[in-house]
Amino acid sequence: MAFIKIQNVIINTSYVAAVRLDHQTSLGEKSVSVLMATPKFPLFQLDTIAQNFYHYEWLEFTGQAANALQDYFTSFNNVIDLLPQYQEKHEV
Repeated sequence: MAFIKIQNVIINTSYVAAVRLDHQTSLGEKSVSVLMATPKFPLFQLDTIAQNFYHYEWLEFTGQAANALQDYFTSFNNVIDLLPQYQEKHEV
């Protein structure tokens, strides 16, 4: 389990379900969005049948926080790129 701190937000990376890189806010500002999937714990075990066990929420970051997240989630140390750009070959 790893944690990353972005300004005043600490994210448990075990709960990161998806990351949207190179996104823009409605004002045109660069943003990075992180989809968090946190477990829900039901009050009664019988109520758990066919229910969603996770709560999903998008967190949007802009400015320096967006740049830091972009760097983190595009780092070769943290994410394996299955389709790296340098492997693309353009034939003339």
